[in-house]
Amino acid sequence: QVQLVESGGGLVQAGASLRLSCAASGRTFNSYAMGWFRQAPGKEREFVAAISRNGGSSYYAESAKGRFTISRDNAKSTMYLQMNSLKPEDTAAYYCAAGMVTSSVPRRYDYWGQGTQVTVSS
Repeated sequence: QVQLVESGGGLVQAGASLRLSCAASGRTFNSYAMGWFRQAPGKEREFVAAISRNGGSSYYAESAKGRFTISRDNAKSTMYLQMNSLKPEDTAAYYCAAGMVTSSVPRRYDYWGQGTQVTVSS
């Protein structure tokens, strides 16, 4: 098993930047593909970005392309999401997830963190 803990969320104004972190413990971090998802109140959980085990491949939702960057440091067992040019519609709880395949589908991930809240004011 792997345990995931997100951090770095907060309240920012539109146009600002945040960097989310996802720290993993337990089984070897580089055994897992990783993903970021978000969920706003009253909405379904949606894909944001995903990264392969070795960090060589990454994928983004259309809403994240050009503004967000996913990365990982396997030596530190940590994944990151750099978010720039934040918009009010980015407001959501952000979750990191670990799974066997790199995917945009939440059910393909086996382990989830508790989430960190990002609120972007206009």
